[in-house]
Amino acid sequence: MPGITLAIKVDVDTDRGTRIGVPNLLALFREVGVPATFLFSLGPDNTGRAIKRVFRPGFFTKVARTNVVAMYGIRTLLNGVLLPGPHIGRRNDTVMRAVRAQGHEVGIHCYDHIRWQDGLGRMRATEVAEEFGRAQHEFLRIFGEPAATAGAAGWQANAYSLAAYDDAGLRYASDARGTHPFMPRVGNRVFRTLQIPTTLPTLDELLGRPGYEESQILELYLSRLRTGGLHVLTAHAEIEGMSKLPLFRELLVRTLALPARLRRLCDIADELLHTLPAVPVCDLAQGQVEGRTGTLAVQRCA
Repeated sequence: MPGITLAIKVDVDTDRGTRIGVPNLLALFREVGVPATFLFSLGPDNTGRAIKRVFRPGFFTKVARTNVVAMYGIRTLLNGVLLPGPHIGRRNDTVMRAVRAQGHEVGIHCYDHIRWQDGLGRMRATEVAEEFGRAQHEFLRIFGEPAATAGAAGWQANAYSLAAYDDAGLRYASDARGTHPFMPRVGNRVFRTLQIPTTLPTLDELLGRPGYEESQILELYLSRLRTGGLHVLTAHAEIEGMSKLPLFRELLVRTLALPARLRRLCDIADELLHTLPAVPVCDLAQGQVEGRTGTLAVQRCA
């Protein structure tokens, strides 16, 4: 079996996920001896405003098969609509610092998750820079140092967001869905911030679909991993860190038994950056991923 490397990227979308899901994942990672990369939403939790997605094809199907209410909780689904959106960074900075203290990598997911995921495509360059700047400012307040990485909410990225990353001097980012690390190009411009894409389907893209019982989902992941090479799995504090924690634990235990090497994304990025300019240039385009509604950033190579 070829050598296997797996990086776990944890997207933390909500206040509830930060308060409950993140500590659960920290305990699991300590138990099995796994390092991970945590990307935090740092501003207001306005999850309830995602109701606007009802107009997207496939939205109701996904809500039904993933049991969104049970996963996120009624309180979270009212945030920003009937209830004020709690400020995630201010309420949970102690939890966030505990992640770094336990040896995991920390970075930026976004400032306002809903604003970025649902609104990036309509923002001007200055608005994108300001929104990312808010996340940078809050990250600096919490951790006392600038962020070195980011991974966009909802895999929403474009030329404006990539330019903001370059201006911020990020070491790498993980915004796209794809197959291997690349230097992103939009139009004729090649950006300086390395992209390490998510290569595996996420759990919420598989749950509830015909033919994807939990045992089958585990086998799907393990069969993909057995092909060898570098794989990146995006987990969510609200899913793998809560209702699907036992399933996620089993996946990690069986992955380690393959055997596979689990690493933080920053360590992989450090090695790749020493190989420049050998890292290929690929287009960062807009596309679709099975099991997820709407369009998102995808890697396209010649």
